Amino acid sequence: MQIFESLDELSNAAADAFCKAAKEAIDERGVFRVTLSGGSTPKRLYELLATKALPWQNIEFYWGDERNVTEDNLDSNYRMVREALLSHLPADSLRAFPVPVDPDNPAATAEAYEKTLRETFAGSDVPTWDLALLGMGDDAHTASLFPETKAIEQNDRWFVENWVPKMETYRYTLTSPAINSARQRWFLIGGSNKRQALASVRSSASDLPAGLFPSRLIESPTWFVTRDAVAIS
Repeated sequence: MQIFESLDELSNAAADAFCKAAKEAIDERGVFRVTLSGGSTPKRLYELLATKALPWQNIEFYWGDERNVTEDNLDSNYRMVREALLSHLPADSLRAFPVPVDPDNPAATAEAYEKTLRETFAGSDVPTWDLALLGMGDDAHTASLFPETKAIEQNDRWFVENWVPKMETYRYTLTSPAINSARQRWFLIGGSNKRQALASVRSSASDLPAGLFPSRLIESPTWFVTRDAVAIS
């Protein structure tokens, strides 16, 4: 776990690490494939990345989760990333693959995006991302794998629609096997409201089920965390 005094410090460190990971992947494989996180915490990272001189034509952006709204909606994860990062990059170098949300047909939306992923990673049993960027909610959800929802138990699909009862809406999400297939998995976590969830997710206690703490499903992640999110012992 890397602990930072502020979200800005965290974001700068993550941006530097992103650039390093991108260079290594492109040098080795010619492409850097990353799945992005929504929410408020990674926004500053995306703004910082927009200022970096990276070989954007060799970087592919995908979405780890999305809300059941069109791309012009204020709640859209794609819209947030577009405004913070994508709109500042050279248009002819942009390689972004957002979720094609049809709010009236969640199943078809998820199937269409899974088809995109399976075409990208043709011949692979899982999508071999170079990096999966993740956040965590104060209920310990990550991506849109919410506590006690069906997507938590999904092991055959890569990307699914997930009904979230407490929100009374569908969300779209990578499944845990499709996240864990990434070469690197980074959690970006800031805020005192995440303190209890983070402590539970990182606990060694065996009686904390992943069904209640979905972030526990993610294997061997790297943690970028602000100090106020760390439990005081």
